[in-house]
Amino acid sequence: MPTLGKQDIVKRLSEKIVSSQKDAETHLNTCLDLVHDAMQQNDEIRLVGFGSFSVQETAAREGMNPQTRQKMHIPAGKRVKFSAGKDLQDAVASPAAKASGKTSKN
Repeated sequence: MPTLGKQDIVKRLSEKIVSSQKDAETHLNTCLDLVHDAMQQNDEIRLVGFGSFSVQETAAREGMNPQTRQKMHIPAGKRVKFSAGKDLQDAVASPAAKASGKTSKN
């Protein structure tokens, strides 16, 4: 299974919007900055059909160091949660979408 890096996404974005890679990278960076800023402010981002990003609080808990088997305290914190939207889930689950690499909306 191939892994797409940021430059791969920039290249595909530039081809899709018929733009230079530099402009596409600027657009992608702006979007990523907006997501980053929203997560820092505990905002939720909902992209209908794609999914939603939210910040979840995690409670303090006891854990174990796997190397030493020693018990340790894990402090409370926050984590980013992503929930895939229905369209994205359907696209991943559909054998036809896997073969063509396209969703029903493309």
